[in-house]
Amino acid sequence: MLAAPTASFSIRRSLRQLPGVRSLVDYALRNKPVLTELEFAQFHAHGYLVIDPELPEEALDEAVRYVLARPEAKVSHHGTRVFNAWKECRPIRQIALTARVLRILRQLYGREPLPFQTINFPIGTEQRVHSDVIHFNCDPPTYMCGVWVALEDIDLDNGALVYYPGSHKLPVVTMEDFAPGPGTKYYEQYEDHIEGVARASGIPPAQAVLRKGQALIWAANLLHGGGTHHDKSRTRHSQVTHYYFEGCQYYMPLESYGGYRHLRFEEWIR
Repeated sequence: MLAAPTASFSIRRSLRQLPGVRSLVDYALRNKPVLTELEFAQFHAHGYLVIDPELPEEALDEAVRYVLARPEAKVSHHGTRVFNAWKECRPIRQIALTARVLRILRQLYGREPLPFQTINFPIGTEQRVHSDVIHFNCDPPTYMCGVWVALEDIDLDNGALVYYPGSHKLPVVTMEDFAPGPGTKYYEQYEDHIEGVARASGIPPAQAVLRKGQALIWAANLLHGGGTHHDKSRTRHSQVTHYYFEGCQYYMPLESYGGYRHLRFEEWIR
Protein backbone atom coordinates (compact mmCIF):
# COMPACT_ATOMS: atom_id res chain seq x y z
CA MET A 1 0.00 0.00 0.00
CA LEU A 2 1.40 3.40 -1.01
CA ALA A 3 2.01 5.95 1.72
CA ALA A 4 -0.01 9.15 1.62
CA PRO A 5 1.89 12.24 0.43
CA THR A 6 3.46 14.19 3.25
CA ALA A 7 2.52 17.80 3.94
CA SER A 8 5.98 18.99 2.85
CA PHE A 9 5.67 17.11 -0.46
CA SER A 10 2.28 18.74 -1.11
CA ILE A 11 3.71 22.18 -0.35
CA ARG A 12 6.66 21.64 -2.74
CA ARG A 13 4.32 20.47 -5.47
CA SER A 14 2.08 23.49 -4.93
CA LEU A 15 5.03 25.87 -5.03
CA ARG A 16 6.14 24.46 -8.39
CA GLN A 17 2.77 25.42 -9.85
CA LEU A 18 3.29 29.12 -9.07
CA PRO A 19 4.11 30.97 -12.34
CA GLY A 20 7.38 32.52 -11.09
CA VAL A 21 8.62 29.31 -9.50
CA ARG A 22 7.65 27.26 -12.54
CA SER A 23 9.64 29.63 -14.78
CA LEU A 24 12.69 29.26 -12.55
CA VAL A 25 12.39 25.47 -12.58
CA ASP A 26 12.01 25.44 -16.37
CA TYR A 27 15.07 27.71 -16.72
CA ALA A 28 17.13 25.46 -14.46
CA LEU A 29 16.16 22.36 -16.43
CA ARG A 30 16.90 24.01 -19.80
CA ASN A 31 20.34 25.08 -18.60
CA LYS A 32 21.29 22.01 -16.59
CA PRO A 33 24.80 20.97 -17.69
CA VAL A 34 24.92 18.02 -20.08
CA LEU A 35 28.64 17.81 -20.78
CA THR A 36 31.32 16.75 -18.37
CA GLU A 37 34.14 19.17 -17.55
CA LEU A 38 36.41 17.08 -19.77
CA GLU A 39 34.05 17.33 -22.75
CA PHE A 40 33.65 21.07 -22.21
CA ALA A 41 37.43 21.50 -22.13
CA GLN A 42 37.88 19.28 -25.20
CA PHE A 43 35.57 21.42 -27.30
CA HIS A 44 37.31 24.66 -26.42
CA ALA A 45 40.76 23.11 -26.84
CA HIS A 46 40.16 21.28 -30.13
CA GLY A 47 37.18 23.14 -31.64
CA TYR A 48 34.93 20.13 -32.06
CA LEU A 49 32.99 17.54 -30.09
CA VAL A 50 31.14 14.35 -31.04
CA ILE A 51 27.84 13.99 -29.17
CA ASP A 52 24.68 11.91 -29.11
CA PRO A 53 21.73 14.27 -29.73
CA GLU A 54 19.36 11.44 -28.70
CA LEU A 55 17.22 11.92 -31.80
CA PRO A 56 14.53 9.36 -32.62
CA GLU A 57 15.52 7.17 -35.56
CA GLU A 58 12.17 7.86 -37.19
CA ALA A 59 13.06 11.57 -37.49
CA LEU A 60 16.36 10.71 -39.18
CA ASP A 61 14.66 8.37 -41.66
CA GLU A 62 11.87 10.84 -42.46
CA ALA A 63 14.44 13.56 -43.14
CA VAL A 64 16.19 11.24 -45.61
CA ARG A 65 12.92 10.38 -47.35
CA TYR A 66 12.08 14.06 -47.71
CA VAL A 67 15.47 14.87 -49.26
CA LEU A 68 15.29 11.94 -51.69
CA ALA A 69 11.94 13.25 -52.95
CA ARG A 70 13.35 16.71 -53.67
CA PRO A 71 14.27 17.53 -57.30
CA GLU A 72 17.75 18.67 -56.19
CA ALA A 73 18.51 15.08 -55.17
CA LYS A 74 17.48 13.55 -58.48
CA VAL A 75 20.79 14.51 -60.09
CA SER A 76 23.49 13.17 -57.81
CA HIS A 77 26.70 15.19 -57.79
CA HIS A 78 28.95 16.52 -55.05
CA GLY A 79 27.30 19.94 -55.05
CA THR A 80 23.91 18.42 -54.28
CA ARG A 81 22.35 19.91 -51.16
CA VAL A 82 18.95 21.07 -49.96
CA PHE A 83 18.86 24.41 -48.18
CA ASN A 84 16.48 25.33 -45.36
CA ALA A 85 14.15 22.37 -45.71
CA TRP A 86 13.15 23.02 -42.07
CA LYS A 87 10.51 25.35 -43.48
CA GLU A 88 8.67 22.40 -45.07
CA CYS A 89 9.86 19.24 -43.31
CA ARG A 90 9.01 18.81 -39.64
CA PRO A 91 11.70 16.16 -38.90
CA ILE A 92 14.42 18.43 -40.33
CA ARG A 93 13.15 21.22 -38.09
CA GLN A 94 13.05 18.76 -35.18
CA ILE A 95 16.71 17.87 -35.75
CA ALA A 96 17.65 21.58 -35.73
CA LEU A 97 15.74 22.23 -32.50
CA THR A 98 16.48 19.06 -30.56
CA ALA A 99 16.54 19.94 -26.87
CA ARG A 100 19.76 18.12 -26.01
CA VAL A 101 21.76 19.98 -28.65
CA LEU A 102 20.37 23.34 -27.51
CA ARG A 103 21.30 22.54 -23.91
CA ILE A 104 24.83 21.56 -24.92
CA LEU A 105 25.26 24.76 -26.96
CA ARG A 106 24.06 26.88 -24.03
CA GLN A 107 26.64 25.18 -21.86
CA LEU A 108 29.46 25.65 -24.38
CA TYR A 109 28.75 29.27 -25.27
CA GLY A 110 26.91 30.67 -22.26
CA ARG A 111 24.26 32.24 -24.51
CA GLU A 112 20.97 31.23 -26.07
CA PRO A 113 21.55 29.40 -29.40
CA LEU A 114 19.68 30.72 -32.43
CA PRO A 115 19.44 28.18 -35.29
CA PHE A 116 19.17 29.96 -38.61
CA GLN A 117 20.02 27.55 -41.45
CA THR A 118 19.76 23.86 -42.32
CA ILE A 119 21.56 22.14 -45.19
CA ASN A 120 20.86 18.49 -46.06
CA PHE A 121 23.34 16.44 -48.08
CA PRO A 122 22.41 13.18 -49.84
CA ILE A 123 26.05 12.46 -50.81
CA GLY A 124 29.51 13.63 -49.77
CA THR A 125 30.37 17.17 -50.85
CA GLU A 126 34.14 16.72 -51.41
CA GLN A 127 34.18 20.45 -50.63
CA ARG A 128 37.55 22.18 -50.30
CA VAL A 129 38.71 23.22 -46.86
CA HIS A 130 37.12 26.38 -45.45
CA SER A 131 36.07 28.08 -42.25
CA ASP A 132 32.44 29.02 -41.69
CA VAL A 133 33.42 32.51 -40.56
CA ILE A 134 33.96 33.53 -44.19
CA HIS A 135 30.21 33.01 -44.59
CA PHE A 136 28.82 33.82 -41.13
CA ASN A 137 30.35 35.94 -38.40
CA CYS A 138 29.18 38.31 -35.72
CA ASP A 139 30.22 40.91 -33.20
CA PRO A 140 31.37 39.77 -30.64
CA PRO A 141 33.15 37.41 -33.04
CA THR A 142 32.78 33.64 -33.53
CA TYR A 143 29.52 33.22 -31.61
CA MET A 144 28.50 30.76 -34.31
CA CYS A 145 28.82 27.01 -34.73
CA GLY A 146 27.73 24.12 -36.89
CA VAL A 147 26.13 20.86 -35.76
CA TRP A 148 26.46 18.07 -38.32
CA VAL A 149 24.16 15.08 -37.77
CA ALA A 150 24.74 11.72 -39.44
CA LEU A 151 21.42 10.51 -40.89
CA GLU A 152 23.12 7.22 -41.75
CA ASP A 153 26.48 5.62 -40.92
CA ILE A 154 29.36 7.72 -42.27
CA ASP A 155 32.84 6.32 -42.80
CA LEU A 156 35.97 6.87 -44.87
CA ASP A 157 34.36 5.40 -48.01
CA ASN A 158 31.26 7.59 -48.28
CA GLY A 159 32.64 11.08 -47.75
CA ALA A 160 33.39 11.62 -44.06
CA LEU A 161 33.89 15.23 -42.99
CA VAL A 162 37.54 16.35 -42.89
CA TYR A 163 38.54 18.77 -40.11
CA TYR A 164 41.67 20.22 -38.54
CA PRO A 165 41.61 19.86 -34.73
CA GLY A 166 42.59 23.07 -32.97
CA SER A 167 42.45 25.19 -36.13
CA HIS A 168 39.67 27.31 -34.62
CA LYS A 169 42.45 29.10 -32.71
CA LEU A 170 44.13 30.30 -35.92
CA PRO A 171 43.61 33.95 -36.93
CA VAL A 172 40.29 34.54 -38.69
CA VAL A 173 40.81 35.02 -42.43
CA THR A 174 38.93 38.01 -43.89
CA MET A 175 38.50 39.25 -47.45
CA GLU A 176 41.24 41.83 -46.89
CA ASP A 177 43.76 39.00 -46.47
CA PHE A 178 43.53 37.75 -50.07
CA ALA A 179 41.13 39.79 -52.25
CA PRO A 180 40.98 43.35 -53.61
CA GLY A 181 37.33 43.62 -52.61
CA PRO A 182 34.26 41.75 -51.37
CA GLY A 183 32.10 39.24 -53.23
CA THR A 184 31.62 35.62 -54.19
CA LYS A 185 33.71 36.11 -57.35
CA TYR A 186 36.76 35.85 -55.08
CA TYR A 187 35.73 32.61 -53.40
CA GLU A 188 38.16 30.45 -55.37
CA GLN A 189 40.98 32.74 -54.23
CA TYR A 190 39.70 32.28 -50.68
CA GLU A 191 39.86 28.48 -51.04
CA ASP A 192 43.43 28.69 -52.35
CA HIS A 193 44.43 30.99 -49.50
CA ILE A 194 42.80 28.95 -46.72
CA GLU A 195 44.34 25.71 -48.03
CA GLY A 196 47.68 27.45 -47.69
CA VAL A 197 46.79 28.43 -44.14
CA ALA A 198 45.90 24.80 -43.35
CA ARG A 199 49.20 23.52 -44.78
CA ALA A 200 51.26 26.16 -43.00
CA SER A 201 49.58 25.36 -39.67
CA GLY A 202 51.09 21.87 -39.66
CA ILE A 203 47.87 20.51 -38.16
CA PRO A 204 47.16 16.98 -39.45
CA PRO A 205 43.58 16.58 -40.70
CA ALA A 206 41.16 14.15 -39.09
CA GLN A 207 37.97 12.59 -40.43
CA ALA A 208 34.62 12.33 -38.71
CA VAL A 209 33.49 8.71 -38.76
CA LEU A 210 30.03 8.78 -37.20
CA ARG A 211 27.31 6.27 -36.50
CA LYS A 212 23.79 7.04 -37.58
CA GLY A 213 22.33 9.54 -35.11
CA GLN A 214 25.64 10.91 -33.83
CA ALA A 215 26.55 14.55 -34.33
CA LEU A 216 29.71 16.62 -34.54
CA ILE A 217 29.74 20.18 -33.24
CA TRP A 218 32.38 22.45 -34.74
CA ALA A 219 33.44 25.90 -33.63
CA ALA A 220 32.99 28.80 -36.05
CA ASN A 221 36.61 29.06 -37.19
CA LEU A 222 37.39 25.32 -37.35
CA LEU A 223 38.85 24.48 -40.77
CA HIS A 224 36.88 21.67 -42.41
CA GLY A 225 35.80 20.25 -45.75
CA GLY A 226 34.43 17.16 -47.44
CA GLY A 227 36.41 13.94 -47.64
CA THR A 228 36.64 11.90 -50.82
CA HIS A 229 33.48 9.92 -51.53
CA HIS A 230 35.19 6.73 -52.68
CA ASP A 231 32.19 4.38 -52.93
CA LYS A 232 29.94 6.03 -55.50
CA SER A 233 27.24 3.39 -54.93
CA ARG A 234 26.61 4.72 -51.42
CA THR A 235 24.85 7.81 -50.15
CA ARG A 236 26.01 10.02 -47.27
CA HIS A 237 22.86 11.52 -45.83
CA SER A 238 23.58 14.17 -43.25
CA GLN A 239 22.26 17.48 -41.99
CA VAL A 240 24.13 20.52 -40.76
CA THR A 241 22.40 23.22 -38.78
CA HIS A 242 24.15 26.54 -38.29
CA TYR A 243 23.58 28.44 -35.05
CA TYR A 244 24.27 31.99 -34.00
CA PHE A 245 23.93 33.08 -30.37
CA GLU A 246 21.86 35.86 -28.88
CA GLY A 247 23.18 39.34 -28.18
CA CYS A 248 25.31 39.75 -31.31
CA GLN A 249 25.36 41.72 -34.54
CA TYR A 250 25.39 39.21 -37.43
CA TYR A 251 27.04 39.82 -40.78
CA MET A 252 28.39 38.18 -43.98
CA PRO A 253 32.21 38.48 -44.17
CA LEU A 254 32.30 37.37 -47.82
CA GLU A 255 30.32 40.50 -48.70
CA SER A 256 32.14 42.79 -46.25
CA TYR A 257 35.31 44.81 -46.76
CA GLY A 258 37.25 47.51 -44.99
CA GLY A 259 34.95 49.26 -42.56
CA TYR A 260 31.79 48.02 -44.27
CA ARG A 261 29.84 45.07 -42.85
CA HIS A 262 27.10 43.39 -44.85
CA LEU A 263 24.59 42.67 -42.10
CA ARG A 264 22.50 39.49 -41.94
CA PHE A 265 18.88 39.65 -40.85
CA GLU A 266 18.02 36.10 -40.01
CA GLU A 267 14.81 34.12 -39.87
CA TRP A 268 15.40 32.04 -36.77
CA ILE A 269 14.25 28.43 -36.81
CA ARG A 270 11.38 28.14 -34.33
